[in-house]
Amino acid sequence: MPTGNSVPNLLLLDTHIWVWLINGDKKLKASKCLSLIEDAGRRDSVRVSIMSVWEIGMLVAKKRLDLRADVYEWTSKALAAPGISLMDLTPEIALESTRLPEFSDGDPIDRLLAASARKHNAVIVTRDRRILNYAKTKHLKAVKA
Repeated sequence: MPTGNSVPNLLLLDTHIWVWLINGDKKLKASKCLSLIEDAGRRDSVRVSIMSVWEIGMLVAKKRLDLRADVYEWTSKALAAPGISLMDLTPEIALESTRLPEFSDGDPIDRLLAASARKHNAVIVTRDRRILNYAKTKHLKAVKA
């Protein structure tokens, strides 16, 4: 969690956190950060990357994710949820993702999420161990869900 009385201006949800949030997954309900996400949502300060939309589409296509709904319908509903907006991918973010200091993770989606969070001074909400470890280098802010 952010330290002190600081409240993050912007939260960037990792793909799995976004899916858990929209689907009401018990993994997120049991998390201490759910109230942080809800508070940010009330301020329209929750973002998801366009790359998360792509990643969900790929996971569904590969049958590694079952949304129990058509992926187009699920995505439309998930993007219309109150307080959630898309975070665009810009050329600057794409290039930044190739130059992250001390970032050893080769996953391009993780790199793009990290670069997006850095560019927008957002806090990533994730359970991804590699992203959480990267946050310990102080090059990124993250909250464990």
